[in-house]
Amino acid sequence: MQRALTRRRLLGALGLTGSTALSGCVGGISGRGDGAITAGGVSGPPQRDGPLYQPWDRETVREAVVDGGPGKDGIPSVDDPSFAPASDAELADDEVVFGYAGAEDVKAYTQRVLVWHEIANDTLDGTPVAVTYCPLTGTAMGFERGETTLGVSGRLVNNNLVMYDRATDSRWPQVLATAVDGPLSGDQLREFRLVWTTWGRWREAHPDTLVLTEETGYAKRYGSDPYGNYNPTSGYYGGGSPLFESLDDGWAERQEDAKRVVIAARTADRALAFDKPALRERGLLASDDGAAVAAYDPRLDTGWVYRTDGVDVSLAEPGRVSVDGERFRADDLPLSRVYGFDAMWHAAGGFYPEVEYVA
Repeated sequence: MQRALTRRRLLGALGLTGSTALSGCVGGISGRGDGAITAGGVSGPPQRDGPLYQPWDRETVREAVVDGGPGKDGIPSVDDPSFAPASDAELADDEVVFGYAGAEDVKAYTQRVLVWHEIANDTLDGTPVAVTYCPLTGTAMGFERGETTLGVSGRLVNNNLVMYDRATDSRWPQVLATAVDGPLSGDQLREFRLVWTTWGRWREAHPDTLVLTEETGYAKRYGSDPYGNYNPTSGYYGGGSPLFESLDDGWAERQEDAKRVVIAARTADRALAFDKPALRERGLLASDDGAAVAAYDPRLDTGWVYRTDGVDVSLAEPGRVSVDGERFRADDLPLSRVYGFDAMWHAAGGFYPEVEYVA
């Protein structure tokens, strides 16, 4: 109870209250708009093609859902986002953005805006999508949404945003990407990769990018952050315990720093967490069985996860990886890419108690 009131007070002060087989998902947009059809004929978000590892039964997750403070849509999604060219953006180089570079669209979604909205319903490469961000778990994840839109339910589980779709009111914890309540319970969302990086890095890599503006239709204190600061890291982001209880707290036995950033990857039957500071330092990390590796991309300060399929993979030089003797950029290895995303360690460890922590 005390923790819930802490978040409510925090937001209220700023006016918000009211060789295992790996998943086949590589983090791209499918381009298919087929939504799940309920028994009542309502079209919900499209379902992913292959199963995603879920260590919890849905009843356990539902029972762990808590009131996050603001009610349903108390944190309003951005449903008509506007964008500007990079040359018009007045952003510091070290501001956090979540980038998408696709076949047609290249966009950066600013953390300074999404911390007030958590969801932006948009269209990328012709496909309706939701760009989502949870400040309490440090997770930015993209989902295909079909003909509906996603909103903020006002509920949390394992400190993580619980989304709802406006077609069926089914409830979707962001990291699990699985409906745990409602008509679509058990369905799983199609995900696509967003790159957690800084504005300066993203603009240099993608000078033609568009950037989300503050013209959201809402009057918010963009540029301030109710949780702290990423530049440098302070407040909630700077350390300490998560605000709410974890689904499982065994993570603390392996790594005490709850807010330490990992590159999380879920497989068909397990989860991996690559320690991001270690990845920066070493350039390449491998799972214990060698079935998966994470390669560090210094251009964007991110990591890319791949399935090795028994191929010899080693670090050639910073940002370059040797695959069977040939050198490739970290984001372009000739291997099957696995969807990965930045997350605070407590989030990955809480959702996936048997996660392999790779450092």
